[in-house]
Amino acid sequence: MSGVLLADRYMSPMTDADLDEVVMIERDAYEFPWTRGNFEDSLRNGYFGLCMRHVTGALIGYCVLMPVVDEMHLLNLCVAPRAQGAGAGLTLLREAARITQQERLSGLLLEVRPSNLRAIHLYERFGFVSIGRRKNYYPARHRSREDAIVMRFSFAKEGAYGAA
Repeated sequence: MSGVLLADRYMSPMTDADLDEVVMIERDAYEFPWTRGNFEDSLRNGYFGLCMRHVTGALIGYCVLMPVVDEMHLLNLCVAPRAQGAGAGLTLLREAARITQQERLSGLLLEVRPSNLRAIHLYERFGFVSIGRRKNYYPARHRSREDAIVMRFSFAKEGAYGAA
C-alpha cells in the first residue's frame, strides 16, 4: 500500500516514524489510550497500520487492522479531536474496507464502548451491525470495567460499503 491522495488529505502505511504523532493523538482522544508499545507490537506483527494526513503533513487520523482467519479486526480507529466531524472517520473506514477486500477477507469486526455514541453512529452509518457484547472489556473511570459492543460489517451481505 503506497500513499493515496484524497482531495486535501492522503493515506499512507503507518511506520515507526509516525508513532510519536500517533501516540500524541491517541492520548488527546482517549481516556485509556494505547501505548507506544501497543502500536510498535502491531506493526512488528505485520498488522496493517494506516495514517491519514492533511496535505500540509499534519496527522489527521489512523487505524490499525489485524487479519484474523477470514475477516479483518479493526483494532483501533482514531481521528484527532481537532479534525473530528469532517468525514475523516468515514474515509478511514472506507480505506479499511478496501484493504479488507484486497486481502480477500469477508468483512470487518470491531469492539466499541457503549458510551462512545459518536463512534457507534459512524459505524452504523457505514453499515456495521451489532452482533454481541463482551462483558467488562474496557477499563473505566467511574466503574470497574465497561462492556464492549461487538460490531461486524460483512461484504457478502452488504454488497457496497461506505454509506454517505
